[in-house]
Amino acid sequence: MRNFVFLLFGLGFCLTGCREAEKQTKSENQIPILAWYSIPPQETTLTRYLELRETGITYNLSFFPDAETMSKALDTAQKAGIKMIVSCPELKSKTEETVKRFMNHPAIAGYMLRDEPCRTDFPDLGEWAKKIRATDDTHFCYLNLFPNYASEKQLGTKTYKEHVDLFIKEVPLQLLSFDHYPVLGDSLRANWYENLEIISEAAKNSGKPFWAFALSVAHGPYPIPTVAQLRLQVFSNLAYGAQGIQYFTYWTPLDTVWKFNNGPIDLKGKRTVVYDRVKQVNSEIRNLSSVFLGATVISVTHTGNSIPSGTKPLESLPVQIKSLKTEGTGAVVSILKNGKNSYLVVVNRDFRNTMKLTIECNANVKKIAKDGSVASADVYRNDTEVDPGDIAVYTWVE
Repeated sequence: MRNFVFLLFGLGFCLTGCREAEKQTKSENQIPILAWYSIPPQETTLTRYLELRETGITYNLSFFPDAETMSKALDTAQKAGIKMIVSCPELKSKTEETVKRFMNHPAIAGYMLRDEPCRTDFPDLGEWAKKIRATDDTHFCYLNLFPNYASEKQLGTKTYKEHVDLFIKEVPLQLLSFDHYPVLGDSLRANWYENLEIISEAAKNSGKPFWAFALSVAHGPYPIPTVAQLRLQVFSNLAYGAQGIQYFTYWTPLDTVWKFNNGPIDLKGKRTVVYDRVKQVNSEIRNLSSVFLGATVISVTHTGNSIPSGTKPLESLPVQIKSLKTEGTGAVVSILKNGKNSYLVVVNRDFRNTMKLTIECNANVKKIAKDGSVASADVYRNDTEVDPGDIAVYTWVE
């Protein structure tokens, strides 16, 4: 996240919408989708939370000035079918009392510790997490790690991998989360996929799930996100095994340094073009949740004349895939296992141009469309196109 001081800013009751939202949350088995820096405390109304839920976002992280406003938000979120991560000063100053107050609330998902800690913060964070978990070990403790483009001074370690490994060892959280915003202007950061490689491997080795981000607010060198840019981020994250997708931010922050603009909701509380873009991408995540939720990553490789730093080239394929070739920039190629099903996931690494994909499959392989529908792969031609930043998914039963 950005190191700036968050300015915590400072409609009616729809019973039908409320009941429908609660029904959806209970029935959906989908990838968690989190709004980071979300609805401000003074905007805590059912209308605002239903508006958030309409995008397909199911988890919320807002920053509250006290436990009373946090409590009001939890009650409102419950009516809208949203889960909340608790964030208020009392969680630190009166940890046990605050955890006991909120731990049985139906809308609680977890507890926010802090953002982007330095290595020197780990001991205190570890003790804080242990104190929370001693009272409530049902809901997760949450914080967000730096990206691998953070400086050595920010990390407090010589290398990024050392930073991640020491964090896992010293801070006993139930899941990992990191931020990395790869789209700069009209290009990608060269070390984004290396960051995913390190986090994915660390998550696998520690037996913990990881959550990853997509940037949904323009600021500094970061552009107003397009659908293709959002797709590339979320589908690459999922291909690497992410079990949660997060958006930074939902509400546009007020800041004179970074000059944030065009988050899904702007400074005046109005929807921007990004609101509907996030909604569109979230519907695609929901449709494909059965592929990714709970999946085990078997391998992740890359195609292209030049592959990203820290990654591996595609050299072999499962026997069910006779051949696979891409043209242009190249693709992420992930093999996942989820229950009895195996999946081949191909993500176009180019958010500007369509990628030609030529693939030949065995007769038992099926293709999963973006709406979640399934058809035999052999009813399609071997050559197809994958839109910028988009995904192609194939499946078979072992």
